[in-house]
Amino acid sequence: MKLKIFYSLCTFFFILVIHGQDKNKNASFKVQGNCSMCESRIEKAALKTKGVKFASWNATTKTFEMIFNENTCSLDDVKKAIVKAGHDVDSLSAESKVYDKLPPCCQYRDPKSMEMEHH
Repeated sequence: MKLKIFYSLCTFFFILVIHGQDKNKNASFKVQGNCSMCESRIEKAALKTKGVKFASWNATTKTFEMIFNENTCSLDDVKKAIVKAGHDVDSLSAESKVYDKLPPCCQYRDPKSMEMEHH
């Protein structure tokens, strides 16, 4: 009887440990932008999303990487937050009225913006 209880408790704790480790996920995807101001805006939008623990965007590769708690938020939640900040993500595009308010050097859809001085 004691052995059966011991095995039951071990199984229960094993399941708890496995389930607890499974909540944080890594993800990466492309986000359009040009400069360090874009980087700050993109990362800030992601980090404001409840459940995002780490966010990093690379201006050269246009790659955004993050760690998030999938029990708290979804990948789509983060993408939508970035789009609301004015940056295109995968097949989601920022609304023109939001994009047009970005500083000229951050307007990545305009090829001339790459010739501007970036901060």
